[in-house]
Amino acid sequence: MIDGAYVQRMARYNRWQNENLYGVADRLSDEERRRERGAFFGSIHKTLSHLLWGDRIWMSRFSQDVPRPPRGIGESVSLYPDWNGLKSERAAFDRTIIHWADAIDPSWLAADHVYYSGAAKREVRKPRWVLVSHMFNHQTHHRGQVHCLLTQAGAKPSDTDLSFMPELIS
Repeated sequence: MIDGAYVQRMARYNRWQNENLYGVADRLSDEERRRERGAFFGSIHKTLSHLLWGDRIWMSRFSQDVPRPPRGIGESVSLYPDWNGLKSERAAFDRTIIHWADAIDPSWLAADHVYYSGAAKREVRKPRWVLVSHMFNHQTHHRGQVHCLLTQAGAKPSDTDLSFMPELIS
């Protein structure tokens, strides 16, 4: 089972890596960010939009303070059509995740969680620590795709290794 320190570290890793990738993507033209490159969600912009939607859907399950995002997975790529709006929402939501992680209760993590999965079209029951781990794994998976897409566009994202995350990130 994971603990609060893991959740807090991963929340900060998420923000660190988003700052890395968004900073690099920000130097590309809007056309380059939107270019279809063969990834599961197509473009850099669409993949980042889906990732923010995914974080919002998971956090809406974990916290009553986070509203459920509109629409489903298929529409997740178009929720943030404006680049500056997407960047702003991402930065704000990363702060939301960190605030939630800093207040996480070990007994909450240990309990089961029941939710309806639109992807599976059924109710799911899993230990919360598994679902929280999945949220962070989902982030890493799609950020890896964005890293590849940025590299294809000729950009150079910084290091992604968790072991190289600056310790002073709060």
